[in-house]
Amino acid sequence: MRMLTAVAALVALLFGMPHAFAQEDPVPSSCVAMANALPAATYIGFAPTGATSRGEVRFTYAGHSTYIIETPAGVRIATDFSGVYGSDPLPRVVTMNKAHRTHYTDFVDPGIEYVLRGWNPDGGPAKHRLVVDDVYIRNVPTDIRRFDQMEKDGNSIFIFEVAGLCIGHLGHLHHDLEDAHYAAIGRLDVVMVPVDGGMTQSLANMREITRRLYSSVVLPMHRHSTPLEEFTLGMGEGFAIDFRESRSFSLSLTTLPDRPTIIVLDGV
Repeated sequence: MRMLTAVAALVALLFGMPHAFAQEDPVPSSCVAMANALPAATYIGFAPTGATSRGEVRFTYAGHSTYIIETPAGVRIATDFSGVYGSDPLPRVVTMNKAHRTHYTDFVDPGIEYVLRGWNPDGGPAKHRLVVDDVYIRNVPTDIRRFDQMEKDGNSIFIFEVAGLCIGHLGHLHHDLEDAHYAAIGRLDVVMVPVDGGMTQSLANMREITRRLYSSVVLPMHRHSTPLEEFTLGMGEGFAIDFRESRSFSLSLTTLPDRPTIIVLDGV
């Protein structure tokens, strides 16, 4: 009964939040964390159709805010895709955000099967909920700062649920996240975080968001000229720091680090 009450409360929270689209999900999310939104509640999860907790997910830093995510079934995803990074070999899925032309393109190779824009060209929030082989992809809309004003629903946080992992890309995040955002995002085992120090948000704000998400793996991106140490060392002793000489690494549910770890790949 207590679990049913918690589920009902979460559904009410999500339905009452314009940034969440639980009623339109093709499958239930396995990453939604009721514990972040409700007192005395626990995580609840379901396996998306076609998903498996086996296998490794490969991450490659392509450049700027573009990471390549390769699923066990071979689905290749490029985040914040502008066509400059991550186009060879061609990804099957690309996500975009429209803060700057370095985060999207209007000229998409016809060989890319799924083009997921973090904004809705027709107005209102973007709504992405789809399963591509072994990965479930969804978005949580956020606002965007344009010419010193905030544009509602201008961008998105994209979340990829694959091989039992919950993977999030914060995109060009311009504002603090509210409790309802955290509830819609849920658990993130891996999070990609912009660390430019001002074009998105201050490092202090990004560190606070990263601490609250408390992901097992943190992947910095969108650095520009900001010294990495300003972000990594500021995260405190609770986060390990792992500098890699490679631009790629693989991860599975069973190889997540025991301690939250900031992994800095070559090129970041």
